[in-house]
Amino acid sequence: MTTTKMKPVDAVVVGSGVVGSIMAMELASKGLKVLCLERGRMIDPQHDFVMPYVNDELKYDRHSDIFQNLSRETISFRNNASQTALPMRELGSFKPGEMVGGTGAHWGCNARRFLPHDFEFRSRITERYGSNFFPEGCTSQDWGVTFDDVEPYYDQFEHIYGVGGKAGNLNGEIQPGGNPHEGPRSREYPNPATRRTPQGELFAKAATELGYTPFQGPAAAMTQDYTNLYKLMLGECQRGGFCSSHVCSQGAKANPLTAVLPALYRKENFELRPLCNVIKVNTDSTGKKATGVTYIDARGREVEQPAEIVVLATYCFNNTRLLLLSGIGTPYDPQTGRGVVGRNYSYQTGGRVHVFFDDREFNPFIGGGMVNTSIDDLNGDVIDRSNLGFVGGAYVAVSSFGATPIKNKPVPAGTPRWGAEWKKAVAQYYRRSFAISIHGSCQSYRHNYLDLDPTYKDANGLPLLRMTFDWHENEKKMLAFMYERITEIAKAMKPSKYAAHHIYKKYTIVPYQSTHNMGGAVMGADPATSVVNKYLQSWDVPNLFVVGGSAFPHNAAQGPTETIGMLACWAADGIKENYLQRPGPLV
Repeated sequence: MTTTKMKPVDAVVVGSGVVGSIMAMELASKGLKVLCLERGRMIDPQHDFVMPYVNDELKYDRHSDIFQNLSRETISFRNNASQTALPMRELGSFKPGEMVGGTGAHWGCNARRFLPHDFEFRSRITERYGSNFFPEGCTSQDWGVTFDDVEPYYDQFEHIYGVGGKAGNLNGEIQPGGNPHEGPRSREYPNPATRRTPQGELFAKAATELGYTPFQGPAAAMTQDYTNLYKLMLGECQRGGFCSSHVCSQGAKANPLTAVLPALYRKENFELRPLCNVIKVNTDSTGKKATGVTYIDARGREVEQPAEIVVLATYCFNNTRLLLLSGIGTPYDPQTGRGVVGRNYSYQTGGRVHVFFDDREFNPFIGGGMVNTSIDDLNGDVIDRSNLGFVGGAYVAVSSFGATPIKNKPVPAGTPRWGAEWKKAVAQYYRRSFAISIHGSCQSYRHNYLDLDPTYKDANGLPLLRMTFDWHENEKKMLAFMYERITEIAKAMKPSKYAAHHIYKKYTIVPYQSTHNMGGAVMGADPATSVVNKYLQSWDVPNLFVVGGSAFPHNAAQGPTETIGMLACWAADGIKENYLQRPGPLV
């Protein structure tokens, strides 16, 4: 195939999601000529996502209209190395996006900071319990940065995405109404917290009686009209639901399409090319300098794009795969424990107890925008794990997602799965039930990893990414403990019935669980155990930055998107303030 060579740019950013849009905006604002390459289609929210079609649950959630096209590229999966991995043919456990705006376009607006404990996880656990407290094979590690290092960049992201909430810790002073366990923040949220729902009130009362401290979880759906750092106006959310798996019709959900890209399009030194699938990061003869990228355009032509700086800002899987396809960094070998690319893959644990009432009604059609009442008392350093036998934790919440009648029809345990009795139970409890949810951490382990599949290839003839993953006893113990706690809360609500979801014995890729895939190109202080340094700069190729969920050394309980956005702000600042002054290794 003949390769077309384009004119060079200062920086090429691969991906237009949460990370790519912010990185492009920050670098373009510094005066660099920036090109963003996105493999998905172009989106115009004013025309593509209008009422009432934007709430088409069948089209967006069930038929995956804005998600990755698995007929062209997917992953292969197995639970362990003794199995033969098979390609994922239908989206199930997670749903990566594939359009301008990326996966961030359909996120659920859960905008939580990680705790200080999460960034220094191995050090703090070792200090409190000793190094032998970690489960066998656990490779979770410190991030190479502290909460105090990155707090200003959390603040920056929250003012780009207009996060609403109530501070629980302002400069070290605990504040009433917020999360008392959060790290010290330098100022309040830019927007007020969401209003508590009747379900949230019931949960808060029961949690308080049991000694917990409930608060309104932070959300990136506007709680009032808001003009963000990039001078873009986002309207107040009307709480009509259809957020996760959907794109907001009101422009009230902060995402790349509403909070960044409209301002970026106005810059003459920025260009976005959709339907351009990057297949390789190119390097010079030394292998120590990136010279640009190669991509396949919408007409199937191979194109070389030279650039002085390359930023990989795609989903966790694709960042890792591009490094492996490009031969950058040493691939991870689980047998020896050596190598770094593909190491420390982790996921997200979760669970729920449904409560059913015969004498109360709720309105499931009001919600969305991550309206939730939470407790964080079972997370971070808060709980004493001495006699629990696990590391990690979870936050617990009652959320009102808005009615999604196709996928959400909870019925009590023992209800037949079809027929007249099932229909009767759905009619009885559709408005008389809700869930108490567990959102838990997931550690990294030596034998959970990502590599290239030796058998299966994508539409371009390139190896698929292979995912080897299963739950470990540590996560099962942690979930069992959490289930005991939320069952106590459920009982305190005095429902007519309650039912706990079971804990999976093995990880399965079929039912949807969470799109929070992490790791594979992790950050850290040691090139022997990380792909990028604390500035998200490749240890091997200093003008290559790899930013996103791929950088997480393990996954914390809090949702990852705010931390992913924070890392984009942090990495962009590192390039602007340090790398451009002195190109080369920043550490």
